[in-house]
Amino acid sequence: MENINQSLTDALGPMGPLIAVGLLGVVLILLTLPVLLRKRDDPLEKLRKNAKAPKGSTQVKEALRAKQRNDKLEKYANFLEPKSEEELEGIKLKLMQAGYRDRDAVRYFHFAQFALGIGFLVLGVIYFLLFKSGEEATTKQTIMYILGPGAAGYLLPKYWVNKRQKSRQQEIQDGFPDALDMLLVCVEAGQSMDQAIIKVSSELRASYPALADEFEIVSLEMKAGKDKTAVLNDMSERCGVQDVASFVTVLIQSQTFGTPISDALRVYAAEMRDKRVMRAEEAANKLPTKMTLVTMMLTVPPLLIILIAPSALGIAELGNMGN
Repeated sequence: MENINQSLTDALGPMGPLIAVGLLGVVLILLTLPVLLRKRDDPLEKLRKNAKAPKGSTQVKEALRAKQRNDKLEKYANFLEPKSEEELEGIKLKLMQAGYRDRDAVRYFHFAQFALGIGFLVLGVIYFLLFKSGEEATTKQTIMYILGPGAAGYLLPKYWVNKRQKSRQQEIQDGFPDALDMLLVCVEAGQSMDQAIIKVSSELRASYPALADEFEIVSLEMKAGKDKTAVLNDMSERCGVQDVASFVTVLIQSQTFGTPISDALRVYAAEMRDKRVMRAEEAANKLPTKMTLVTMMLTVPPLLIILIAPSALGIAELGNMGN
């Protein structure tokens, strides 16, 4: 054992035994994870798969209507999905607001976190062995070089989803006033609300694709016969934008009390235009405050150098002459 420790110390430095133990742990984790994460097949599921359903049966029709889940991810569903129902719904909603509406989106998200975390951890170990093992690295530095990349890889999918969610919500918020104006024009031209939504979704595709996708989903759900109130509430939940939620409330109230939809659209479209102007003015008013610090950092040091440097040089020369 002492000979092994000495050889590891000579090859990898003072932290050689610790590095070897860490590498052995990573290898054992990679070898045992497939066994631990593999989901046992349910005997009832095996019977259902083996049973041959006749053509036209309910099971075949449901398989044709619904998109099938990824069988490879299904094996690890217990690990790739949260146990808590509230947590699962929260992640589904966040991914949906980011534009990921696939049935396996939650599993892909957790798989990406797991894969990137392990991959970056291995890269950190390789980097440490190749470039830092010959130096005398402290325990803190070793942990930082090895575990730091793994933590960054684990958090990278979450950062990407949050960034995608914010950018998509900003796009929907920017294009919503234009969508309301187009809806108002279509409704006043004699089209129904369903036809107006279809027209707006096609016209907004070039400039605001995220908002066009939402309107297209609304039109398809209405064609499928889903209740209009439920369709609008689902759109509000998918978007996650306050303006859309208020618009959905206005439409539901207009439908409930029997008021003309064109009047509600006209009033709300004018309000949205005013709100967009107010947001632009707010951003413009914040700009001078944000530029103040940058302006001071770029102008004050050169100004001080110009004003003080000649005096400092003169004082230095007088000191030299006195000596």
